[in-house]
Amino acid sequence: MPVYEFLCPSCNRIYSFHSFRVETSRAPRCPKCGAENLHRVPSRFGVAAASKAAPAGGGEGDERDDPRMEREMMRFAAELEGMDESDPRQMAAAVRRMTELAGEPVTPAMEEMIRRLEAGEDPERIEEELGDALEEEMGEGGGGLGGAAPTRDDGLYPM
Repeated sequence: MPVYEFLCPSCNRIYSFHSFRVETSRAPRCPKCGAENLHRVPSRFGVAAASKAAPAGGGEGDERDDPRMEREMMRFAAELEGMDESDPRQMAAAVRRMTELAGEPVTPAMEEMIRRLEAGEDPERIEEELGDALEEEMGEGGGGLGGAAPTRDDGLYPM
């Protein structure tokens, strides 16, 4: 049974939902406030796959347990260590790779940010101009551009 994580922008809280189907197009309602505008977020174990320990709750055939995914995440982490943080083109490549590995869609503002980084524009200028749009797509205060990091709910809710 797959588990998906969603951020409620109203609560600035991440909730876990289980589904009886592999259903990625449907977003559930917030179990706390009932909001319908939840955004799917990468799971903690998907982003931090550098850990050798298998995540709790990983089922057979679960992508999280795939050793190829772990190798890709380790390779990506090594690439980040050698990245020139002052090079916007390298930043763009890292963001594209991260979204690819996480399996998350690139939002319109994120795509614009990546395109401008690839063109060599100043990251601070891009953040100044696109910060509000990026924050809105991630949810109010949903981490990233100066907002408080979301908290996590320990419950598991039906989708």
